[in-house]
Amino acid sequence: MKSAYELAMERLAKSDPDANRPLSTEQKKKLAEIDRVYQGKMAEREIFLKQQLNTELATQKYTEADKVRKQMAQEKTRLEEERDEEKERVRRAK
Repeated sequence: MKSAYELAMERLAKSDPDANRPLSTEQKKKLAEIDRVYQGKMAEREIFLKQQLNTELATQKYTEADKVRKQMAQEKTRLEEERDEEKERVRRAK
């Protein structure tokens, strides 16, 4: 007897037959390049925001430090979403 998860995955596979299509070498290269680019963007933003955070903490502006922490989380989430969207476009390309 199949679990609800297995049944849902079967329905999903039927609704999108291209989902299990293997990636070409070119697509794999593009995906790796996207990962490298976004890893760099994330590191750049993290360095910049950590400098701001350290400045705020050094001057004991804790409310501002909290804002910077929230901004760091938002930036990371935004960049991850952008990266995932770009990777999905590459996967969908034929």
